[in-house]
Amino acid sequence: MKKTIALVLTLVLIFALACPSSFAADKGSVYWLNFKPELDETAQQLAKMYTEETGVDVKVVTAASGTYQQTLTSEMDKKAAPTLFIIGNQAGVKEWGEFAMDLTGTAIADELNTDAYNLYDEDGRLVSIGYCYECYGIIVNPDLIEKAGHSMDELKNFEGLKTVAEDIHARADELGFDAFSSSDMDGSSSWRFTGHMINLEYVYEEREAGAVWTECPATLTGNYMENYKNLFDLCINNSLTDPKDLATGGHDAEAEFKSGKAAFFVNGSWEYAAVSGDVPNATMIPYYCGVEGEEKAGLNCGTENCWAVNEYASDADKEATVDFMVWLVSDPEANALMVEQLGIMPYKHAVESSNGFLNDAAAYTADGCYVFDWATNYQPNVDEYRAGLVSALNAYCADQSDANWALVKTAAIDGWATQYAAANG
Repeated sequence: MKKTIALVLTLVLIFALACPSSFAADKGSVYWLNFKPELDETAQQLAKMYTEETGVDVKVVTAASGTYQQTLTSEMDKKAAPTLFIIGNQAGVKEWGEFAMDLTGTAIADELNTDAYNLYDEDGRLVSIGYCYECYGIIVNPDLIEKAGHSMDELKNFEGLKTVAEDIHARADELGFDAFSSSDMDGSSSWRFTGHMINLEYVYEEREAGAVWTECPATLTGNYMENYKNLFDLCINNSLTDPKDLATGGHDAEAEFKSGKAAFFVNGSWEYAAVSGDVPNATMIPYYCGVEGEEKAGLNCGTENCWAVNEYASDADKEATVDFMVWLVSDPEANALMVEQLGIMPYKHAVESSNGFLNDAAAYTADGCYVFDWATNYQPNVDEYRAGLVSALNAYCADQSDANWALVKTAAIDGWATQYAAANG
C-alpha cells in the first residue's frame, strides 16, 4: 500500500513539475480598503459572492467614518497592504499617487463611460477612477413641510427656506417635529459642514472668477463666507439640538429625519437607500444661502470616491484586483447591489439608478440650473484644514459672537492659504 501511495505521489509531483500552472497557478487576491461605511455590508456580501464564483480571495476592510487617511497610512505600512484603495482628490494624488498603478488602458478603464471623475498625476498617469457619482444638498420631507402649512414651492431661495425653517422651529412643540436634524461637529458628522457646505464658498468664488478650478488656488477671497454663515446659522439655530451640544456629537441626524422628528437633513445621495423606506417621497434642494440669482442653483454633483490599485502589489494581485473591479461594474447582480447603495456608477454596463436624489440633481440640471461642482476636492492638507475649521465652528456654536465668527472665517480663508503653503513648500 505504501508503495502505491509513493508511486502516486511521485506521478503527481512529476505532473506538477511538468505543468506547474495546473497546481500552483497564483490567482492573486484582493484587499479592498473601503472608504464608505454605508457600503460595508454590501461590500462584504460582494466579496463573498466573488470568492464563491471565482475562488479568488477578497478581503474588505472598512475604515471608520472620518479616519480613512489614518487607516490607509497604517495599512500601507503592512506586508499585506491594500490592493484596492481610495485616492479621492488632488491632495490625495500628491500624497498617494506614487503608490497607484497607472490605470490607462486597463480593462477597468475601458469600462468607463466618462472621464469626468478620473484623477491624473502631474505626469499624466491615471492614478484613480471614479466609481460612483453623487450629489449633496438639503434632504427634505415634503409631508412635514405641508403638515406645517407650507409648500415645497416656497423653497426656491434662502428667504423662502429661512421663513419655513424658522416657522417650523418656533412651532416645534405644537407640530411634534423640528426644522433641521442635528448638525453634530464630531468626526462622524462634521464633514457635512467643513467638507460639503463650505463648498458653496468655493463654487461661488469660481463663478465670480468665471472659471472652474483645475488646480488648487493659493488663496481664497472669502467673499461668500456670510452666505455660508446664513445657512449654517439656519441649520444650528432651528434644530432639535442646542448648538452648544454639537461639539461632542452623539446625535443621530439620519434617525431623526427617518423618524419624522425633523423636516430637513443636510446630507447626500448616498442616504437615499437609508431614508427612502421611511420617507419615500424625500427630495433634495440646493444650498440656498442668499446669493443673488440662486433660484437657478442646482445640487452639488461629483465624487470623492475614486479607486486606485496598489502599484507595489504583486502582478497576480494587481490582475486579480482589476478583474474584481470589472466584475463590480459589469456583472448584473453585483452591479445592481453596488448601484442600490451608491446611486449611480459611471460605467458602460452599470445598471440604471433608481436613486431619487440623483434624479433631483438631473431635474435641476435639465431645468437650466447651475451645478455646484466639487471644488471642495481641492482643499489643501484636507485633514488639517478641516480640523481647524471644526475647532472654530465649535467655538462659534458655543458662543455665536461676531468675534467667534471671525475665527471661522480665519480658519476657512487664512487656513486655506496656510495649508496651501504647507502642502506646496
